[in-house]
Amino acid sequence: MVSFVKLKFNNKLKQIMKKTLLVFSLAFFAATLSAQTRNPINADQAIERLKAGNSRFVQGKTIHPRQSPERIREVAKGQKPFAIIVGCADSRVPNEIIFDEGLGDLFIVRTAGQVSAAASFGSIEFAEAVLGANLIVVLGHTECGAVAASCNYQNAVPGNIIALVNAIKPAALRVEGQVKAGQIKQEEFVNATVRENVRMQVEQLRNLEPILANAVRTGEAKIVGAVYHLATGVVEFLPETLNP
Repeated sequence: MVSFVKLKFNNKLKQIMKKTLLVFSLAFFAATLSAQTRNPINADQAIERLKAGNSRFVQGKTIHPRQSPERIREVAKGQKPFAIIVGCADSRVPNEIIFDEGLGDLFIVRTAGQVSAAASFGSIEFAEAVLGANLIVVLGHTECGAVAASCNYQNAVPGNIIALVNAIKPAALRVEGQVKAGQIKQEEFVNATVRENVRMQVEQLRNLEPILANAVRTGEAKIVGAVYHLATGVVEFLPETLNP
C-alpha cells in the first residue's frame, strides 16, 4: 500500500514538473521572440540584393561571397539571415548558388513543390520572429515535377507523395479551368500552375496567424513570390505578389 501511494505521488510530481518546465519553456520562448532585433536589411533591399546575386549567376560572374574560413567561424557564433527562401527541393535549384550568397545569408526551407506543413510553418516563423529576417520568398520553378504530378491528379501516386499532390491540386484545378475556358494553352498548363501554386502559397503564408500575418500587417516583413526558370537560371519575381 505504501509503495502504491509512493508511486502515485511520484507520478503526480513528475506531471507537475513537466507542466512547470513547459510553462518556463514557453515563457523563455516568448521572451526570446520579443528580445530579437530585426535584420538591418529591409525587405525591399533584400529583394534587390537577391536580384543582383541572381544576375551575377546568370552572367557567369558569381563572386561566391562570405564562404571563407573566417565566415565559417563568424556564423558559428550565431546567424542573422537577411531573407527566408521557401523553395522546392529540386536538385536543380540550389538557393545559395542561384542567388550567389554565402554562409548565414539565407534561411532555406525546402520541400517538393515548396509545400508547407506544420514543421515548415514553424521553421519560417522561427526565422522571421526569432532571427529577424524581413523578407520571405516563395520560390517555385518551371517544369516542377511535383506540380506536373498534381496537374495529372487523376493518376494514382504511391506513398506520401499523395500529400504533395493534394496540396498543389487546388492550383492545378484553378488553372485547369482556365485551360478549358481557352484562357491558357494546354502546353502552358504545368508552368501556369507553378505560378498559381506560388501565388496561393504566398497568400497562405500572409494569412498564417499569429506570427506571419501580424508581421505583414505591421509591415515588419514582406512575403513575395518568384519563379526560377530552369532553362535560363533567371529568377523572376512576380509583380502581383510583391506587395501585401
